[in-house]
Parts: sequence; C-alpha cells; structure tokens
Amino acid sequence: MEKYRVSLTDEERDTLKGLLNKGKSAARKLAHARVLLLADAGQDDDPIAKALSVSTRTVCRVRKRLVTEGFLAALDPRPQPPRPDKVKIKGDVEQELVRIACSDPPEGRCHWTLQLLADELVALGRLKAVSTETVRQALKKTTSSRGSSRPGASRPTPTASTSGAWRT
Repeated sequence: MEKYRVSLTDEERDTLKGLLNKGKSAARKLAHARVLLLADAGQDDDPIAKALSVSTRTVCRVRKRLVTEGFLAALDPRPQPPRPDKVKIKGDVEQELVRIACSDPPEGRCHWTLQLLADELVALGRLKAVSTETVRQALKKTTSSRGSSRPGASRPTPTASTSGAWRT
C-alpha cells in the first residue's frame, strides 16, 4: 500500500493543537486532527488507529488527503453527496400512501400493516416494488402514528383533559 508522509508546518501544528485544546468541534474533525498530529510525529498507521480507536483505513485516508488535497481538506470530512434518486415515495405517491393509510383497511383486517400498504401501492401501479421500511419512513415523515395527537396519516382521537384544572 502506498504510504503518504505527513509533515506539518509549525502553523498547522499550532492550529491542530488549538483545535484539540478547545475541544468544541465535530468528533470526526477532532479525530482527523489527532491523526495528523500523530502521523506528523512519525508513528505508523496501526499504532495511530489503535490509540485513537479509528480504523487504519481512516488513518490512510487522512494522510492521503493531506498530501493530495491540502491541510483544510484533510481536517474537514467530505460531505455526503445528495441522493435524490434514493427516495422512492415522494409527492403524489406519498399523498396516495397517506390517503390509503387513512382509509378503511381491507376486508378481514382490523388495520393497515406496512406490508399491506406496500402491496397496495404496487397493486395500484404507483411503484414497481417498495419495501416495508420505505413505507415506514414515508409515514413517519408525515407523523403518522396511531397514538400521536399531531395530524398525520392517522385520525386523531379526542382525549379527556387530565390537568385537574377547574372548569368555569
């Protein structure tokens, strides 16, 4: 495996030490700072990984980013790319799901299950295939809990006041 040699300037070293002394930063950023300081001291990847409870792959990645992309890139983690194509239930399909979940369940059933809702979306031709977990996440997003007092996919039921306050 290709080894990237870390050599920090005094200014970069002071920046990392100040960041660690302050301690008010993201955990991953602090871990990368510790990796850079130990790598600058000349330690190998395995002892660094064991000392900081990170993987050796993380140590290799931080070393490589310092050498290839620079100090700030090695310190800050890369943001995750947006994944709009991963969301299967959105817009009109989500509205259809909520409408189905609020309707009466099929005959012989006392309530809708996630599997029944997923099968119904496929049967209606709204999606080719959908998992129960995707249905659960979509319903959770609409705050659909049968016990929830907030509006969502389920009808709220009125509850008596238990505050004990005097009624006037």
